[in-house]
Amino acid sequence: MKTISLTIDSKEVKAHEGEKVLWVAQDNGIYIPNLCALSDATEPAADCRLCFVEIEGYNHPVTACTEPVREGMVVKTKGPSALRLARTSLELMLASHPVDCAHCPSNGACELQKIAHHLGVKLKSKRFRRLLHEFPIDDSNPVLVYDPNKCVLCGRCVWICRERLGVGVLGFAYRGFGRMVTTFGQEPLAQSKCEECGECALACPTGALALKENQDIVKRPLTGRV
Repeated sequence: MKTISLTIDSKEVKAHEGEKVLWVAQDNGIYIPNLCALSDATEPAADCRLCFVEIEGYNHPVTACTEPVREGMVVKTKGPSALRLARTSLELMLASHPVDCAHCPSNGACELQKIAHHLGVKLKSKRFRRLLHEFPIDDSNPVLVYDPNKCVLCGRCVWICRERLGVGVLGFAYRGFGRMVTTFGQEPLAQSKCEECGECALACPTGALALKENQDIVKRPLTGRV
């Protein structure tokens, strides 16, 4: 595979031709906010709309998870247009997210907290009117608890359950504001074919899927990049 040179935030880096900007940046210690990206996935989901970057010669920002690198490319991860789009995406997400960090199992390890800090956005932003879901919490599974109200629809759990594990218990249902990750027929996890491996919870960036206490489950990294 051909090795090329490009510049990210004034830093010259090497990469394999065809790699996505997001992974090249992260491999070189340059953080770009993202929630849905999985480098193991054949095609990027590009659902969270947080990884916008500006590229010299382009008329508008692009998502770093979908853009392949090329020789001589000049990338800015903190350009004003890219940051404006990323901040708007995050604030829209937070407008329907129950921000209660003190009582969340992911407090301190939540990707939303990390991204908000990076982008300079308050977790309880008042830019958009808050509209919260009222989905029931599923506590039926002996290994994990699922609170769909905290779900940001990143799709990590769906991909892991279906593609990596070959189980396929989780999937997307409905459209618009009612869109959610759920089991077939919205049956409780305890009544589904869930194998209770806990890997969906380990991959969840927000605590929507969280392991119950005293679960001796060791995380197997998705890619080493997430």
